[in-house]
Amino acid sequence: MLKTIIFSLFLINSFLYAKINVIVSILPEISFVKAISGDLVNVSVMVQPGAEPETYAPKPSQMREIAKANIYFAIGIEFEDAWLPRFANQNPNMLIIHVEKGIKKEAMPTFRGKIPTQGQKDPHVWMSPKNIKIIAKNIFDTLAKQDSKNRLIYEKNYKKFLLHVEKVDAKIKDILKNSPKNSKFMVFHPAWGYFAKEYHLVQLPIQVEGKAPTPKGLIKIIKIAKSDHIKAIFTQPEFSHKVADKLAKQLHIKVIKATPLDPNWEENLIKFARAIAG
Repeated sequence: MLKTIIFSLFLINSFLYAKINVIVSILPEISFVKAISGDLVNVSVMVQPGAEPETYAPKPSQMREIAKANIYFAIGIEFEDAWLPRFANQNPNMLIIHVEKGIKKEAMPTFRGKIPTQGQKDPHVWMSPKNIKIIAKNIFDTLAKQDSKNRLIYEKNYKKFLLHVEKVDAKIKDILKNSPKNSKFMVFHPAWGYFAKEYHLVQLPIQVEGKAPTPKGLIKIIKIAKSDHIKAIFTQPEFSHKVADKLAKQLHIKVIKATPLDPNWEENLIKFARAIAG
């Protein structure tokens, strides 16, 4: 009888304190979720370090995690278009939440000569403190609703996180305070559009609609870089840097590696701002 009571109490206790299983698409989302949830949830990431979000295919072990997940926080990146329906089939009970909801998507620019043409919508919404606040609100609302008994904890963490985002924003503004409005920076892959817009900068991408430029296009890019006094080219570890290296050599400028998939989002944005200011 005593053993039965103890076992029943163990089951009740396990049920009451069971953690929510959350899956996110990219590494920066882990920071956002953990900042709000603390130790109340288990978080795993879909796109592994070094992989390209555009073409990522989940591993069998990740599909098994999907089967056990309670919430999937999508963020609007390319691979989700093909895989979210499959995730839903794998686990019909899993809640799929788009944390980018409420963010105005901007067109991802390309540059032919100096004429910008509007391409696909830029999925890199988390590259701006303003957008991070919206993402955080969507995460908080979901966790508070699905785990209402811990709402006060989520709310406290959420408010603390907003203050942290505001401090990061203030620091970036201070770093860029002497940079002229509409200062230009050159990137291989146009992942910094929301950052550029928030801080009144202009990104000049080397890629043309997701592809490396033609030899003729390279000549135009070199002319642009010279006329705009570009001092560095930012590349991502997830992409080949051969074209960037070639350009840097011809222009006698630096190649700086920076990825929007860095899990330390605040350090990443501050480091990027310093590189532009410097």
